[in-house]
Amino acid sequence: MDIRTQMLEAAEKLLDASPDRDISTRAVCEAVGVGAPMLYRLFGDKNGLLSAVVDHGFDRYLATKRAAEPSADPIADLKNGWDTHIAFAQEHPAVYRLMYSPAFTEIPSAAQEALRLLREVLVRCAAIGRLRVDPDAAAQRVMSANIGVALNMVTQPGVYTDPELSRRVRDAVHDSLLTPENGTEETESSAAPLPTAALQLAALLRTEDTTLGTEETQLLLKWLDGLTRD
Repeated sequence: MDIRTQMLEAAEKLLDASPDRDISTRAVCEAVGVGAPMLYRLFGDKNGLLSAVVDHGFDRYLATKRAAEPSADPIADLKNGWDTHIAFAQEHPAVYRLMYSPAFTEIPSAAQEALRLLREVLVRCAAIGRLRVDPDAAAQRVMSANIGVALNMVTQPGVYTDPELSRRVRDAVHDSLLTPENGTEETESSAAPLPTAALQLAALLRTEDTTLGTEETQLLLKWLDGLTRD
């Protein structure tokens, strides 16, 4: 492991152990056995170090998302994505707090990638006729709820003690965005609501090859998006 990575991991451990969620650059240097000039050369200052800790956290978080192979069931993948997000937060509480800190003046680009990967799963849900709302809107709702639950669990563990909290919120959010499975509230022969059918066709047009030309596809997508909004 190189010195830079050692310092990032040392900073994370010190943050986890710190009662006031703060660390000193001296403590980080002492933990790795290097002098302050090394830290300044690699990170510039303390803020640079903390920014690098955030980037390192996002790298590990996104590595699990990128490595996840899509299954045949996008609904199961959606639930698993929520659960792995919560698990990462609980395993790296100090870094997670920094990753989604409102103190940042600029949102890390990795946060946008996380939202994009979630949207891809939701597009797959739409493609099988299970999504009620536009994938972009659904992704924002799911991510907002996921982050909110995770932050509450890692910042106030003495308050949020329900071991089923994450699952309960996850299922409530997903149920508000997904249509019921055939055979539950709807019969297998029942037609999908118009917005759901429009979302499904739009998702298929965006993910599958068709005989339509580019202009025809874009026009059809425009009509379908209009039906979805209506």
